[in-house]
Amino acid sequence: MNDGKPNWWSRPSTPPEAARIPTPSPAEEGDFPLQAPDPAESAVPEPAAEAPAAPTVDMTKEPAAAEPTPSEPAPAVPAPSEPAPAGAVTAAEPVPAPGTRAAAPVPAAPRPLHEPDEYRTPPYGEPGPWAPAPPVQHPAAPVPPPQAAVPPVPPQGAVPPPQGPVPPHAWGQYDPWGAGPGAVPPPPRKKSRRGLALVGALAFALLTGVIGGGVGAYVERNGGIGTVELPQAEAGSADRAPDSVAGIAAGALPGVVTLHVSGGGSAGTGTGFVLDNRGHILTNNHVVDAAATSGDITVTFSSGETASAKLIGKDTGYDLAVVQVTGVRGLKPLPLGNSDDVRVGDPVVAIGAPFDLSNTVTSGIISAKERPITAGGEKGDGSDISYVDALQTDAPINPGNSGGPLLDGKGRVIGINSAIRAAGGSGEGDGGSGGQAGSIGLGFAIPVNQGKRVAEELINTGKATHPVIGVSLDMQFNGDGARVGDKGKDGTPSVTPDGPAAKAGLRPGDVITKVDGQRVHNGEELIVKIRAHRPGDALALTLTRDGRELTRTVTLGSAQGT
Repeated sequence: MNDGKPNWWSRPSTPPEAARIPTPSPAEEGDFPLQAPDPAESAVPEPAAEAPAAPTVDMTKEPAAAEPTPSEPAPAVPAPSEPAPAGAVTAAEPVPAPGTRAAAPVPAAPRPLHEPDEYRTPPYGEPGPWAPAPPVQHPAAPVPPPQAAVPPVPPQGAVPPPQGPVPPHAWGQYDPWGAGPGAVPPPPRKKSRRGLALVGALAFALLTGVIGGGVGAYVERNGGIGTVELPQAEAGSADRAPDSVAGIAAGALPGVVTLHVSGGGSAGTGTGFVLDNRGHILTNNHVVDAAATSGDITVTFSSGETASAKLIGKDTGYDLAVVQVTGVRGLKPLPLGNSDDVRVGDPVVAIGAPFDLSNTVTSGIISAKERPITAGGEKGDGSDISYVDALQTDAPINPGNSGGPLLDGKGRVIGINSAIRAAGGSGEGDGGSGGQAGSIGLGFAIPVNQGKRVAEELINTGKATHPVIGVSLDMQFNGDGARVGDKGKDGTPSVTPDGPAAKAGLRPGDVITKVDGQRVHNGEELIVKIRAHRPGDALALTLTRDGRELTRTVTLGSAQGT
């Protein structure tokens, strides 16, 4: 620097830095050379505790012409021929050991003018953070850690160790933005919170969908999660109103029995009900017909108790029979009602053993009254045909119900279930002529008034009497009404001499159209209407003779039944 001012350096530079510092020009006129320090001051020894002072440098002298390159060692500098100024310090030359080559002389390190400043700034001439950024030079090899700015000064009189070659990249071009040794790595780039939220939402939706689907499948397969507990009403009273179906059934079941009959190569099942405490049971004739001459009859009560029974009497024309059990206690007879008081539409309950299912209860109403039906006729001679002026009901009656009671709303017997009309069949009885078909809502019961009279006769005499008028009917007549035949059976007179009809004035060929004002359309209906009465009853018969309508009163006679 040649601006008339002295050049100042705060500290020596390392060889690479010294090479970059320009050599000051020789002192010109007007410059003030630095005064050499007083030898007396330099001779004063420094305290031992402190580090030895660095050698001073004569700033009036020109520096060496050239610095050694970092790759090769610096050449030895010969000592000047003239003596050193007072206060100058020269390095002592090392004495080589015997047998070894002498090392090249090492130049003495210049002494800094000022003590090192710990809070120093870069020396003048060095690039600082305010300097323009030079091109970035990335080292081909890892950069070694930087050396200390100020090398330790050896004690006075000691020879400093030779410095090795400076690595080629140790003092590369300064890059304030480059990643140097010990540089703090940049913080990791934060991920976008929006992306993380989206990924989390998708994952949550997928998880909830899978869980929901699994729960839904489990619920669908198992109807729910956990133990299933269904709501249920609290236990109530078991009592029912006496006039309800349940009340009627509860009162009547102990008096209803199931009959199993075998004999004559056949067997059957039917129903009956207790008439009195003596063990008499009323049922249908076709139920016990197999045991008429010889056979077994077993009675089973609603409690499950069984007993053997014997046949007391039967009547084919009425299709009624009475059997009796002995040695059975606690019998409960059923009360008998009055079938003449029954009206169409009255509620009824039927109890029986359809298809051997004992203690079966069904209910319905009275569908019709005084329905003339005939049942039986399997023998072909008419001896087994039954004529019944029946009560029609829609209460389900099936094979096995025969002989069971038909009860009114007060639990009283108003009929004896006897026949059904089967679909596709034309006959009556259990299944009719079409076989054992099920109920189609057409059931028929013998009125209890008729059953009571016949049962009493069977119990008392073993036989039942039939009311008769003493005529033979033409069963082949196709007109409207019942026609008196011209001849009787085996050529006998069609009107019995001195019989009820003869006494009333009936003649062969008369056509009877009404009985007590009720229309009859054929001979079977006339028989049914007569059988519905007792012997000795008087009936008003309306008839036609030679185109004229006549009325005759007949007092019914009696005939022994079979």
